[in-house]
Amino acid sequence: MNEKRFDLVGIGSMVVDLIYRTPRIIGDEEKIALTKYDNGATTKMLVGGVTLNHLSWASLLGLRTGIFGKQGDDEYGRFLRAGMDRHAINKHITLDGASSSFAHIFVNPDGGRAIYMSPAATSETTGEYIRAVHAEYIRSSKMVSTEISQLPLDAVVAVLEIARDAGVVTVLDVDIPRSDALKALGNAEQFEHALQLADYIKPSKAAVTEMTGESDALRAAQSLREKYGAKAVIITDGEAGCAISSKGFNDRVPAYPASAIDSTGAGDAFLGGMLAGMHHGLVWPDVLKLANACGAACCEILGATPDLNRSRKRVFELYDGAEFDARPHSKPAVTATLKAQSPYDNAIPFFLDTAISELTKLREKIGGEAYFKKVADFINAAEARGNRVHVTGIGKPEYVSGYIAALLASVGTPTYFLDATECVHGSAGQVVAGDVVIALSNSGETTELKAAVLALKYNGAKIIGISGNPNSWLAQQSDEFLFAGVECEGSPLNFEPRASILAQIYVLAALSIELQARKNISYVEYNAWHPGGSIGKATGRLK
Repeated sequence: MNEKRFDLVGIGSMVVDLIYRTPRIIGDEEKIALTKYDNGATTKMLVGGVTLNHLSWASLLGLRTGIFGKQGDDEYGRFLRAGMDRHAINKHITLDGASSSFAHIFVNPDGGRAIYMSPAATSETTGEYIRAVHAEYIRSSKMVSTEISQLPLDAVVAVLEIARDAGVVTVLDVDIPRSDALKALGNAEQFEHALQLADYIKPSKAAVTEMTGESDALRAAQSLREKYGAKAVIITDGEAGCAISSKGFNDRVPAYPASAIDSTGAGDAFLGGMLAGMHHGLVWPDVLKLANACGAACCEILGATPDLNRSRKRVFELYDGAEFDARPHSKPAVTATLKAQSPYDNAIPFFLDTAISELTKLREKIGGEAYFKKVADFINAAEARGNRVHVTGIGKPEYVSGYIAALLASVGTPTYFLDATECVHGSAGQVVAGDVVIALSNSGETTELKAAVLALKYNGAKIIGISGNPNSWLAQQSDEFLFAGVECEGSPLNFEPRASILAQIYVLAALSIELQARKNISYVEYNAWHPGGSIGKATGRLK
């Protein structure tokens, strides 16, 4: 196995935090004067964001970290990327977002805060973009972390699927309640799938309470782990510390005392420490002690990323677990990828991976040979009556039709190509009542094919529909139907038929084998129909 470039890479919130000090957090219709900092300013601008925060703390404790996703080519983006360099976080960033993310954070004297976020470029991230641009980057790491906070759920699922398929450990930070996620980020199916894909889940207390109905952190962790089968569920519980449910350890670990001035990002720092502890091979009690130490150290500074001058020292003043080597990297990861995204970056590996993935999913949906038996029975019944088989389609499926007609004919089912466009101009006469016409259309709604099918049915033809839409017009008009659908074409624009064409060939090639098997076609018969070329020579020798 190749050496992994990174210990941890992540995607999610990377945000410019604009922090204001306020005497208290106000409510509706209230006004209040902001408290000035010592230098007289009313605002501090700091690097932040759920994912960027925890990566910076993990980097502080010796991990080779990287971040990927979208930003804008703007002032906030440049500020964030400079912060990534400062914290030795590698970048795989495209600068095609409308703008970079920012948050207005109001902090009271007790460290409590109110946060107003603008997800911006993060909210524009899609699963298709992840697969096209960042799949190899994900595979280059031992662990990948992502979040339910600002990142759309289809992108979260794509990250976790790529990682799981590559054997990369997956970590999911559920930072907002499910109800908020479904309003802003995606649907319930995507939310559930994300949690099912995660090896380790770290939900916020508010998120897990809503999901489980449990206010006790330990019981909530146990409930969530039982539901989703994660290796561990870890919940931060403020001043009470944290709770974990895992195979070998179910307990609470108390927090360290801290002189809090700003609790912003404490949970993110906790996660960074937790991932560092896991990477360094600590047992769970010590992993969570390290995580708690990072959370406490974060509360003692303004903002959510570590103070490079003192935060590491403070973590180890608090931490009282087993010793480990957490020296920072000798070489900061500065091999940034900063470019405007082209939809054709990594297009070939994206297609190759997508094609395999889509056919695998199609295989799971259609099952085995039983799926094809009814359609084969339908064709055999027509043959028994003396009728013939024809194949037709419009556009790219027309070319598939020619191939399938030739394939079926070569393995014992006499079949003819039918020009669908010419069908309403006389070619329907090729078909007699009782003949079977296999009609191909990915959408099942193609106007020209509709006209052809209606003409054929009027003349007594029987229709076998092949489509990626089981609820389509073609499916409804068909006497028999085979599903050949994909979710993604594997192309940058996701319109040009590639994977859908492979799906049509895949399904009909399987049908051809069922028909061939029923007639027990021999080498002698095959050679009689195909005496030419290398295949003819080979089958001729096997007579």
